[in-house]
Parts: sequence; C-alpha cells; structure tokens
Amino acid sequence: MSLTKYKEQLHPTLKKYFGYDSFRPQQETIISSVLEQKDALVIMPTGGGKSICFQLPSLIFPKTTLVVSPLIALMKDQVDGCNANGIAAAYFNSSQSSEEQQEIITKITKSELNLIYVAPESMPALDNILNETYISCIAIDEAHCISSWGHDFRPSYQQLGFLKKKMPNTPIIALTATADKATRQDIVTQLNITKAEQFITSFDRKNISLTVRPADGRVEQILNFIDKRPKSSGIIYCLSRKTTEQLVSKLKAKGLKADAYHAGLSFDERTKVQENFIFDKTKIVCATVAFGMGIDKSNVRWVIHYNMPKNIEGYYQEIGRGGRDGLAASALLFHSYADVIQLRRFTEGASNQEVQIAKLERMKQFAEATTCRRKILLSYFGELLAENCGNCDVCKSPPQVFDGTVIAQKILSTIARVKETEATGVIIDVLRGAKNAAIIEKGLETIKTYGIGHDISWKDWQHYIIQLINQGYAEIAFQNHNALQLTAFSKNVLFNAAKVSLTKPIEALEKIGNPKEKATKKKKTGDLFERLRILRHKIALDEDIPAYLVFSDATLQAIEQFRPMTDDEFLEISGVGQRKLEVYGDLFINEIIAFNKEKKDKKTDTHKVTYELYQQGLTIDEISEKRNLKSTTVYSHIAKLYGDGKPINIYDFVTKSEVEAVKKAKIALEEPATLKPYFDHFEEQLDYFKIRLALAVLDKEK
Repeated sequence: MSLTKYKEQLHPTLKKYFGYDSFRPQQETIISSVLEQKDALVIMPTGGGKSICFQLPSLIFPKTTLVVSPLIALMKDQVDGCNANGIAAAYFNSSQSSEEQQEIITKITKSELNLIYVAPESMPALDNILNETYISCIAIDEAHCISSWGHDFRPSYQQLGFLKKKMPNTPIIALTATADKATRQDIVTQLNITKAEQFITSFDRKNISLTVRPADGRVEQILNFIDKRPKSSGIIYCLSRKTTEQLVSKLKAKGLKADAYHAGLSFDERTKVQENFIFDKTKIVCATVAFGMGIDKSNVRWVIHYNMPKNIEGYYQEIGRGGRDGLAASALLFHSYADVIQLRRFTEGASNQEVQIAKLERMKQFAEATTCRRKILLSYFGELLAENCGNCDVCKSPPQVFDGTVIAQKILSTIARVKETEATGVIIDVLRGAKNAAIIEKGLETIKTYGIGHDISWKDWQHYIIQLINQGYAEIAFQNHNALQLTAFSKNVLFNAAKVSLTKPIEALEKIGNPKEKATKKKKTGDLFERLRILRHKIALDEDIPAYLVFSDATLQAIEQFRPMTDDEFLEISGVGQRKLEVYGDLFINEIIAFNKEKKDKKTDTHKVTYELYQQGLTIDEISEKRNLKSTTVYSHIAKLYGDGKPINIYDFVTKSEVEAVKKAKIALEEPATLKPYFDHFEEQLDYFKIRLALAVLDKEK
C-alpha cells in the first residue's frame, strides 16, 4: 500500500477505533514515520497518547505488531483497552496454558491479531514467529527500562537488541514517558536503532496541580486531603512495604476502601489489588513504586507521595498516572530529611552511585523550591517555561520572606557549640531547651544556646535549618551520622554581620491541591452526569471490564454537555468511535432521552418523528435518509416505539426464529444488561439491531 493511501486512512482510523477527531501533538508525524518503516524513539508524558503511536499503525499494517511490555500483570489492562475499541489484541505470557499459547501463535501466523503483548522473559517461546513473515512492527514500551542510566532499570530488557538484527527491515518504535539525554542515547544504542528519529513532546501536564508539604503529621494531612475528594480514586506511593501496610490500616480504620501493593505480595494478590483498583472496587492503593506502570486507568484524580521519590524521572512518571483524561488532578508530595537520608543509604554501593546521588539532589531541590515548581520540573527535561504555571503551591501561595539573620545565628552557633557532631534533631532540642535523655546524657543543657529558641516550634526550627542547608550556610555530614556542620559561608553570618533571608513556614493543614477542582466538578457534573456514570458502571459490571474502558470521565462530561440524540451526534463526542457507538450508543442516547423527558425537554420528539414516517409507509432506509440518521438509530427507535405499545409490525424487521435464539441466549447469559454479550454469543453473526429488536419483543412478552 502506498504512503499516500496510508495517510488517507489515519484520521478515519483514529475516529473509528479511538473516537478522536484529531491527533495530539506529534502523534500523526510519529505514526507516519512508523508506517514509512522508520525506527523511532518517542518521549511522551504519561497520558500523552503514546499507545496510539503503535496501536493505530497496527490497524493498517498487514501483519501483527509485537509490543514488548515490562510487567506481565499490566498487559491485561492494555489488551482489554484494545479489545474495547475493537482492536484484535492478545498477550502472551507464562500464566497461560500451552494450548492458549499455541492458539495465539496460530492467530499470529494467520495475521488475525493486530497486536501481541509480551514480556522480555517470554520472548524465547515466540522465537518461531519472530521474523518478518509474521511481524510488521515492534514497539518497546517503557523503553527506559533498558538503560542502567534510567530510573527503572530491568536487566531482562537488555536482551532486546537482537530484534533489530533478526528483523532489520521491521520498524522499531521505543516509547517512554521519562528519559534524560544519557538514557535516550542508551536506549537507541542498545536496541540497535541509532538512526531512529527522536520525538520529544512537551512534558507539561497542565491539568495536574503540584504541591509539596512538610512531612509532619502526614497521615492527618492525607485524611484531610481525601476527605475533600470522597468519590475519587488515588494512589499513595511509599518507600517501604511496611509503610504501605501501616497506612492502609489507618485508612481502613476511617472507613476508606484501600489496599496495599508491594513485592511482598504473591502474584495473584498483586493482580487482585490491581484489578480491584482498575474496576473501582478499591478507591485507594498504597503502593511501592512498581504500581501503576502501563495502567491506562484514566480517572485517577490524585497521586500522593508519602515519601520523597529518589529522582525526578520517577516522580514525574508517577504523578502522570493522575488525570490521564485531561481533567483536573492533584499531586501531593511530602518532604522530610529522614527520607533524603534513607534514600542516600539506598545508593551506597550501587554501580552508578554518583549518578543516583546527583539525581536525588535534584529531587530534593525541587521539593525545597520557593519558585514555580513546574518550571523546575520541566527544565529538568530540557523544556523551558516562560511564565510561572499558576497551578502549583508556590505560584498560588508565594512564600513570605523575612530577615532571618538572628534565627540563622542561633542555629549556626548551636552547631558550633556541639562541635559539629550532632544531627538536626538534637540541634533543635538544644534550641528548644528539651530535657530528654539524649540531651542530659551528653550534657548539652549546659551550652550557652540551650533554650534560646523555646518560643519557636520544633517543626518551624526544622523548616529554618533546611533553608540554611539549601543556602549553603550548613551541610549534612552523611558519613558522620548526618551531623550538621558549618561551611565557609557560616563565618560571615556569625562574625561578619551577613544578612540571611528565610521564608515563613506554610501551614501544613491548609487546603491542598487545585482550589478550582471542586467548583469545576460541581459546575460540570449535574444529575445527568451521575445517571450516565451509573449506566457506565452497570455496563462495566456486565462486560467485566473497567468503567473507564466504556467511556472516560471526560467523555461522560462531553455527553452530558452536548446531550447527543442521534448516532451522528453521538459520534461527534470525543472518545466515541464506531464500535462504541454500535455497542453503547443507544443505551446512552436512551438515558439522555429519559432524562430529558423527565425535564420536559422538547428534544424527546425524535421517536415521534420516526413513528409518523413509519405510519406513512416509509422503509427503514427511507426514514434513515429523510431524517439523516443511521439505520441503526432508526431501528433503536422502532424497538422503543414497539416497547411503548405503538402498533409496529415488529416481525417485518426480525424473524421469530431470531427472537427465539435471543431468548435462549438471554437465559444462557443470565440476562446481561448490554448487547455485547449477545453479539459475542452469536459469534458476531447476528447484528446489534436484530438483537435489540428481539429483546424489545421479549420485554413486551414479559
């Protein structure tokens, strides 16, 4: 097929399978490059639309696209999402029986699959089909895993360089949300795609508000935060398994639906937690960092970091799991020096220890910033933001600066008087005049500065000490039990009257996140939105898929706003493709009609117009043409009119044997609420409109 022909297919394919009228930045260019058989490295933020860059070409290529994904547990979510859009996809891994695996291989040899997802560890079992006879394209998802410079290195990824050698004419597209220059170079080198064009889109996720808070009382702060968002889903990232378990216990004690996710759980336990979260049975997951990679759950409204991440790449990727639908989301990070110290310990002995420490330092600088946080975040990835973002805590509440010279002198003098041998906690205890065992045993109550800061709270002293460290007036001797030590600048403050500016502490329990979030939700989500959400939930339960795979929250909001009454109008909604129109369209349209009827909306006359034309003797095709509606919409009107008791010759449109077949299927399937189970039952041989008409007959009989 010619490239021109390929390009003519791009927009129709995008709308039919994904429901979008236009591509996001660079998507079309990337897809065109892949279709031209060129290698590509794609750096695109989480939620930026990476998957479409290989899923859409897979619908145009004649053979199967191989997708390498790092975690077996996450493939099902990807495959379910494809299947929900009418894309033939499957995964291949060790959890399947040999019969299941052979069936998948057979489908690949017959070009019956658009996409096959596989983990690196399972690649040897596919060796017989890993050639250009069966594979059109190769996608390496989460490609940063291949690089020891990356933040989530996986040795199993380093074997993937053989793919280009084995299939030199097959395009390879490597994709990741986060990769600095060193990691990007490592990816293309190890995959043997050194000539790959690099596509780097904007890292700016404007819909995510960024907030950092001191870690004091963080459980109370988290409960306060969640209380303001009672119906929303979120992820809380923790450094240790123990912390996830303890936090879950505290959340459950407050009646919240929460689960822990970490490597100490069995594969089945982790899978269960993940599925409960995806299916909205669990609202909150407290997890170590592995959770969330590759999950397309679009309605995660917030992400909390209970502990500070070890680098900006990890932080950026994790907060990106919130707000994938483009609606407002919140990212809250708790920062403490205890976390910094623990993370430094983790780096000890690592082969790239210096790199890890440097990245941790950048993360710490982000957490302690007094300037626009988004500017810092984006600059790390080489993207410059001209204006302050207005959607981070620093922009919303700029810190108040004051002359902190006297406070600085008290701190530095105390550090000097304890001979630079004590850590932050002891320094604060001396300043506040504490009488605990450590102070008494060391005789520190006798030094001159003991008790001179009793009028300032412990956490405020901590806030000021952190600022002095950041400004270079003191430093932590990590090798000496984290003792605070003076620097070359300290003398200027103590003896040369140098001035020190400090910022006042921020009240930890003040409102966190996007203040407009609640107002926006109230404005947009009325009674109809809730009804659409309930309908979506019923469909999801019936089809055993996550609710967001039916429609995202953003699509539901658009449906509520525009209230489509016809198939054509429904297709205009972003996120509605041809397949979802056929499967769900009439259910949502009928819900809108019922809602409007209750509100006495004049739009409910649409069925009446169809009935009048039917009475005039027009055929379905004639009514469809006259009303500029799809025939499937007219058939849904006929089914509704028949159910409402209008004199419709229903058997003009569906045979008695078809009604009988649907009746048997209804019993066998235990009366599913949606049409898809019937459609699958009849192996796609009975049209949706026939099923709909037959059900109308059966409902009337009942």
